[in-house]
Parts: sequence; C-alpha cells; structure tokens
Amino acid sequence: MAATNPLTVQRLLESRSETLALELLNPGSDVQRTIGDPTVSNPGLVLAGFRQRFPEGRIQVLGETEVLYLRSLDADDRARVLKTFFALDMPAVVVTKGQDVPPEVLREASARGVPLLRSRLKTGDFYRGIHPFLEEQFAPSTTIHGSLADVYGVGLLFVGRSGIGKSECVLDLVERGHRLVADDVVQIARRGHDILIGRGHEFQQHHMEIRGIGIIDVKALFGIRAIRQQKRVEVVVQLVDWDDGATYDRTGLETEEVDILDVRIPKVVVPLNAGKNITVICEVVAMNHLLKYAGVNSARLFNDRLRGAMRPVREYLAEDYE
Repeated sequence: MAATNPLTVQRLLESRSETLALELLNPGSDVQRTIGDPTVSNPGLVLAGFRQRFPEGRIQVLGETEVLYLRSLDADDRARVLKTFFALDMPAVVVTKGQDVPPEVLREASARGVPLLRSRLKTGDFYRGIHPFLEEQFAPSTTIHGSLADVYGVGLLFVGRSGIGKSECVLDLVERGHRLVADDVVQIARRGHDILIGRGHEFQQHHMEIRGIGIIDVKALFGIRAIRQQKRVEVVVQLVDWDDGATYDRTGLETEEVDILDVRIPKVVVPLNAGKNITVICEVVAMNHLLKYAGVNSARLFNDRLRGAMRPVREYLAEDYE
C-alpha cells in the first residue's frame, strides 16, 4: 500500500529545500496542495498551446528554454499563455537555474494560489535530485513483523512466530560482524519493478527487544559498523519449530518463493531444534544466495554429477538380457 499521508508542497519544502536549493517566491500561495504524481513534467507543449494531454497533479518545471520562450512573446500573448497555463491542475511550478522570474509569471501564479518555487540547480541536476525523493514517497509499501539483517551483503528477512528467536538470531549475527537493519517492525517499499528496500521505523532506530534483558541499543553496544539504515530484501528466512512429522527440504533443488508487494523472492525454511547453530546456517544461506546470483547452483551441479555418474550403470543394466 502507498503512504497514508499525502505529499504536499509544504512537505517537499520542509524535506528538500536545502538539497534542492529551493525558495518560495510567493509565500501567500497554497503550499498545502497535494503532489499527486511522482513524475516531474516540462510544460513546453502546454506553453505552445497543446493542452489535450496535460498531466495533472505533477510538478511543472520551467527551465531556461521555457523562460526564454516566455520572454520572446509580446505582452498580450505572454499574459494569455500564462493565464491558460496556471488555470490547469498543478501542485507547484519550479523555475530552475536561479533564473529571474518574469513578473507576469509571479503575478499569475499568486493570483491562482499556485506555489512558485525557484531552484539554484540546473534543470538536469534538479530532475536527478527530486526523482529519488518522489519515487520513495510514492513507492508501494508494507510493514512486516520480523527482523532484517545485512549478512555478507545479502539482505536476510527473518520471519516466524513471536518468541521463536528472530531477534536473538540477528543479535548473534551482529556479534559475528554482520549488520542490523531493523528489528520487530520492518518497513518495506518497492522500488522500480522488482527491488524491495527494507528499513526500520524512524522512532525505533536500531533498538532491539531481547527477552530476559529488555531493550538494547545495538549502535551504542556494537558501534556504527553494526547497523545499516536500509537494505535490499533478497531472501526470506522463515524460522519454524522442529516437527518430527514434517518433511523438510534436504537437497535445495526446489526453491520456495514468497510474494511481497508483487515481487517474488526466495524463501528458506529453517526448523529449529536443540543444538542447531542457526547463526552459521544463516551465513550459509547468504553465501549460497551469492553463489546462485553468480550462476553457481551447488545443489543442481551435485545432482547433475550424480546423474552423470549413474548413466554408465543404467547403460550396463540395459544390456543385461539374462
């Protein structure tokens, strides 16, 4: 699901005024307007008179070319074009490259209540700066009860019933030099088509609840190298109680998958019983994932070698006519 709080021009200014070098040129405008689209548009065709496919809800950017075009018009044509332009549905207009804004632009934007912003950045730099922010704000997201750790550069998402030992497992991994991303509550957002990015809640930071001890601060205990702010989720590790009657995968030839935000990622089910070194197993899960990513599937290669070794036996038996 998407973010519940709509993104307004006010939030954009509060979050990115410094990084995007933004200033508001008409303070009395409606900065509570909602930005309804993660794409930023250039209104060149609209200024030229083609308005049939105007993308409503998008921030409009006036670069050097657009401002020069407006200055090339006579006063009557410029007033007509700007009146038509600002009557359209847009949350804000941004003038880039720190250009001087024609008085008619400021006057018409103020009359319509449209926030008029100016950025010192070049147009291309402004696009590159605002795109990741808007993409993050509009990314589909969900919250999962679990723990997320960076193990050998692989994002392992630990899930399982409450009290099964997810936090303790991740704490042991941190002690072995790996990194905590989030514990208990993992916020996951989809970037692009198939990338899942996980992080912790902003108020929780990198604290963990360890039964019998209480709340601990991983950053304070283990140092800055023991944490990450976010990490791509690549493998789900499901911790389950050992069941003598259950059948568990012993070859790895069939890979289970789980769906998160319409993205399929591999899942490994690890049954827990007394004496099992779950931490080392999770490290192997991460390393095995890296091998598969590099094109090396150990289970399949072993199976192929075994089948190849059995072929002469099958051929010999096929010739046995007794």
